[in-house]
Amino acid sequence: MKLNLLIPIVAGSLLSIPTLAQHKQIQLPPEATEVWEPEPRKVTPGEENHLPPSDAIVLFDGSDLSAWKSYKTGGDAEWSVHDGIFTVAAGKGDIATKESFGDVQVHIEWKAPDVVKGDGQGRGNSGLFFMDRYEVQILDSYDNRTYSNGQAASLYKEGIPLVNATRPHTEWNTYDVFFTAPRFNEDGMLIRPAYVTVIHNGILVQNHYEVKGSTAYIGVHKYEPHEAELPIKLQDHGNPVNFRNIWVRKL
Repeated sequence: MKLNLLIPIVAGSLLSIPTLAQHKQIQLPPEATEVWEPEPRKVTPGEENHLPPSDAIVLFDGSDLSAWKSYKTGGDAEWSVHDGIFTVAAGKGDIATKESFGDVQVHIEWKAPDVVKGDGQGRGNSGLFFMDRYEVQILDSYDNRTYSNGQAASLYKEGIPLVNATRPHTEWNTYDVFFTAPRFNEDGMLIRPAYVTVIHNGILVQNHYEVKGSTAYIGVHKYEPHEAELPIKLQDHGNPVNFRNIWVRKL
């Protein structure tokens, strides 16, 4: 049954108005919804083995730690470089990038220590910190149970990974992380939280996770205002975790 809407137009009279369903939809040409500008710039992908794309900033190519500094002293990074990889030097402290970053894509490959030692948080523990404070956990979580929000690829003491994709200590793990920095207004009030997406060995394990605040070992995480760009940090947790092929893209 067709319905007509009746609306008053003058006192004492009504006008019948057809419903929208009775009108033929306006047909637009295909060109009306084509967008040609701006044209995305060309970037050449890495050919194989997770090689960096043409617009990447390479943080470690197997040769040296010139892109890094000691977090504690600001001097040279003192971790061990050998055979195209570098390894945490226990007791030398964290290392941080010389360059600062906000929104960023990070590719990093890591391998648990060659000798399996310890359990829980004591086995192959390190951490990838964005802006010096938001940690994606690095841990040997292959047949190594610990608290779920502290295992590999967790947002430490926050976000539990969707699955455990950790490989055994004889194999390399890959993180591809997409980090959106938080935004603060001029008064230091948070106006948008940070978000993190993590792909672990090709498997999505953090899906646009909303970060609750700065990583803390004890207590509730909360935000404190900070600069728009800050270094990326790798943690010295006392375990000789290995790293290779690290590159980033500013977003």
